[in-house]
Amino acid sequence: MKGLDSWEKVVAGSKSRWISLVFWVAMVAILSAVLPSVGDVEPGSNDLLPEDAMSVEASKISDEQFPNDSGVPLLIIWNRSEGLTESDYEAVQSLYKGLIEEPLVEQTMVPPFDQIPVQALMQSASSDGEALTTPVFFDKTALTGDLQLALEELEQRINKLTENGPVSNQLESDGLHIRFTGPVGIQTDAVSLFSQADVTLLIATVLLVLILLILLYRSPLLAIVPLIGVGFAYGIINPVLGLMASNGWIVVDDQAISIMTVLLFGAGTDYCLFLISRYRDELQLEPNKYKALQLAISNSGGAIMMSALTTVLGLLTLSLAQYASYDRFAIPFSLAIFIMAIAVMTLLPAILALLGRAAFFPFIPRTEKMTKELEKKKGKPIRRSKQRSRFSELTGKLVTEKPWQIIIVCIVLLGGLALFTIKIDYTYGVLDSFPEDMPSREGFTIIADHYPPGEIAPVQVIVDTDGTEVNIQESLAALTNVESVSDPRTGEVDSDLIQYSLTLSIDPYSADAVAEIPKIKEAVTNILEQSGISDASEQVWIGGETATLYETEKITSRDQDIIRPIILIIIAILLLLYLRSIVAMIYLLITVVLSYFSALGLGWLLIHYGMGAPAMQGLIPLYAFVFLVALGGDYNIFMISRIWKNRRKMPLKKAIAEGVGETSSVISSAGLILAGTFSVLAVLPLQVLVQFGTVTAIGVLLDTFIVRPLLVPAITMVLGRFAFWPGKLSKEEDYEQERG
Repeated sequence: MKGLDSWEKVVAGSKSRWISLVFWVAMVAILSAVLPSVGDVEPGSNDLLPEDAMSVEASKISDEQFPNDSGVPLLIIWNRSEGLTESDYEAVQSLYKGLIEEPLVEQTMVPPFDQIPVQALMQSASSDGEALTTPVFFDKTALTGDLQLALEELEQRINKLTENGPVSNQLESDGLHIRFTGPVGIQTDAVSLFSQADVTLLIATVLLVLILLILLYRSPLLAIVPLIGVGFAYGIINPVLGLMASNGWIVVDDQAISIMTVLLFGAGTDYCLFLISRYRDELQLEPNKYKALQLAISNSGGAIMMSALTTVLGLLTLSLAQYASYDRFAIPFSLAIFIMAIAVMTLLPAILALLGRAAFFPFIPRTEKMTKELEKKKGKPIRRSKQRSRFSELTGKLVTEKPWQIIIVCIVLLGGLALFTIKIDYTYGVLDSFPEDMPSREGFTIIADHYPPGEIAPVQVIVDTDGTEVNIQESLAALTNVESVSDPRTGEVDSDLIQYSLTLSIDPYSADAVAEIPKIKEAVTNILEQSGISDASEQVWIGGETATLYETEKITSRDQDIIRPIILIIIAILLLLYLRSIVAMIYLLITVVLSYFSALGLGWLLIHYGMGAPAMQGLIPLYAFVFLVALGGDYNIFMISRIWKNRRKMPLKKAIAEGVGETSSVISSAGLILAGTFSVLAVLPLQVLVQFGTVTAIGVLLDTFIVRPLLVPAITMVLGRFAFWPGKLSKEEDYEQERG
């Protein structure tokens, strides 16, 4: 690549290598000392829907017009399978007496359960007498750390009043069980999960990458080199993100930071391997290690930079999302890839220039002349390094000799897996993403088992009557799946606003309940229209957990519909600019999309039938699409660029066979490492990350071992010179014909 001619001499020279190393060490040291770590910045709120979402507006109106000054509730769930005893109710009284006399940190209010007789408390329990729910309210502005301290203190008080540690015992055991749930319980549990998982994730990722590198390249020193590059890149990324978060430019999301770490080690190691593998090939042809490194940068640098640019722009499309979980991923992910690409083109060459051939010890690559000289010196044969494996050669031969058979088999296999996507059930519930044994989820399970389903999360209906007298309560009560409707509450500031609380007769987190939200709004809107109220649909707001799930599904579907075509257009433009071929751009995009749907289908089979999950997390399809399309583009570019370069100097058939042979080994290694790093997400306790890691790892493996080495080169072989249309190569007759 012409633009790299001068660059390669700057970063891979005998003197300039020290400048690069000193620069990176200094930058990491300075930024780490001056800027805050992203982990030290308080995570953003759990409000993921946009401000103009109906349920968000309903929440704001409710706070203004129907305020509840009690605070944010913690729900204490008391449960005994054989029925709560009198001593259990007395423990409730004693606990709340203590909470009134000595409030917890950030506690605002508690009901006077200490003054309620035991017999009256029994009437508040579930109909089977096995469960009781009691609240404790905390300040809405309380920090998560303070809430965690409060809950630890609360558990200690409960343990003094009861036996066998009921807050932490197993639900399967006999006796009293107590669980903390509700908004405060869920918030503290979620933070605890990530605080414990971050270190585990980092250690597991590093160990996995190190082990795979050693197994694949059998060189301990070489295995450490990519990790050094990734480590320095992380040393820059972490404080830069900390600066951006502390200034409010981005919102910290624990999930985003966790996945960013995995992405950095996986994709970052891949980029390192693309350059390292090319350097090893050049060392077998060029005796001077600096010249060999400069040739490696010249021959692979363009593909590496284009791959990184594709991934950066692809990940940035997430910033177009309205749903905050998507939007919060865009900057950390794209910044990580951008800085990693800079490290690969500056720091990595400096390290390789410093180590030279020793980086590959004990399998040191040498030119044929160097090998013969060493054999003469030692007086015995020296093992020669293979430029490519036998498997790579066989793959190259297979796709050129039997391309149609390869295409048919690949399409049948991938297409068959893709068909399973129509069977996927999705869930958007927050608790569904948490482990089943998480205390707050166990608490909700107890409530669901012992109380009417809808009482867990009532639906709030707010109506602006515009001063008109309307009869809504009876109509709401007559709706399907509505158990009961509360009496109306009138707004404190605006008396035209009224609020009803609906208790559903079904699980409020189920798909059937979510489907009721538009029906409820339509029913109320019709009543307002019949009463002569104009713009009736704009005068109705539905709030509560079920409405939030409905809008989450609606908004994330909108995000998918916008981001998917945009990322395909971006990658299409980049492929067109790089390859100068409309035909190649089209079939490369088709293979990437086919690979994505097949990964989603196979992922569903594993998640549903293998892991026993009833539904896939609703955020997975777009996450997986962005990552697989962007990262799949990396392998496309690296492999197809080699075929394009070979075609300029040899017949097409040989160019394809050589291109596949030259890149299969490194792409296989890179794919295994990338899939392995994403599979590490399975160590995290959140189902959304476990499922994302599973689907993405499957997609990377399908891409690595089926799409890239088989399907893409086979299609290129069948299309012949038309694969290059309208570029110059499409107008050239075959090399052999020219010679003939």
